[in-house]
Amino acid sequence: MRPVLCFGEALIDFLNTGNDPDGPLSLPTFRQYPGGAPANASVAVAKLGGTSRFVGQVGDDAFGHFILSALKRYGVDTELVSLHPTAKTALAFVMLDEEGDRSFSFHRYQTADVVFAENQLQQGWFNEETIFHFCSNTLTDNDIATVTQRAVNIARDMGATISFDVNLRHNLWPDNRVDHDVVNRCVHSADILKFASEELDYLAQGNSEAYLQTCLDQGVQLILITDGPNHVRFITANIDDSIASPKVDAVDTTAAGDAFSGAVLYGVSRASNLKAIINDADHIHALLNFAVHCSALTVTKPGAFPALPSFDEVKTHWKDMP
Repeated sequence: MRPVLCFGEALIDFLNTGNDPDGPLSLPTFRQYPGGAPANASVAVAKLGGTSRFVGQVGDDAFGHFILSALKRYGVDTELVSLHPTAKTALAFVMLDEEGDRSFSFHRYQTADVVFAENQLQQGWFNEETIFHFCSNTLTDNDIATVTQRAVNIARDMGATISFDVNLRHNLWPDNRVDHDVVNRCVHSADILKFASEELDYLAQGNSEAYLQTCLDQGVQLILITDGPNHVRFITANIDDSIASPKVDAVDTTAAGDAFSGAVLYGVSRASNLKAIINDADHIHALLNFAVHCSALTVTKPGAFPALPSFDEVKTHWKDMP
């Protein structure tokens, strides 16, 4: 089984679980969960039985130690996680509407995840067997964007398979607006590329089909486009199709996309190589059917790490990869 190396932010999700009356006030209640998109993906892979490593940085504080302990408990290799002596662990307050959909308020100025330095990267982390996964939240300012691009370049030079979950959060960027050019440089470096439909619309600036063709022309091998509870579209050089998502009652959609990505990464790690999957429509359908069921189960539970499924919970949807 090939190792999956996830790079980026690990943070605390304070999930809004309700409100308590106190005199004339209605006080929001929050529950602390470990989270962060690439950290979630690393846990998703590990809980399914894959070989998962997380690379990132948290503060040497109570929140950072909580995250580190949680990653270990779910079977993620944390040897490459750093504890920063002064920078704090990032926090996200997650508000939920009546349908379980999220809005985020981030506390992330100069936190440990964004001060991860370029000299902390090591070429020895990567080889032809490695699957390297990252997201756009380590592109939000110049320093961490430089580190991320360097990691991508090393992974590419060493022959690793590169997975990029675009995962745009506009309120983390200067002026609350994602920089198209910064993100698209990473888009064009990926082998596996995942967008939510609204992220594709934003980055394509009104010409989605031409944009997708450019991605393929730049060497992207598998494009995945999610749309909440609706069909997932998947595109390769020879296939353009979709698969239905199971209908469930959502409680919390916090880690839905990360569960999907983690399941795809797990499937690729079980295959001889990515081409063995993408060159066969039946194999892609089987893998993505597994991934959408992992995602659907995740949204029926609160939080990120705890909600992600174990292999036993979804094994009836699994088919071995070539």
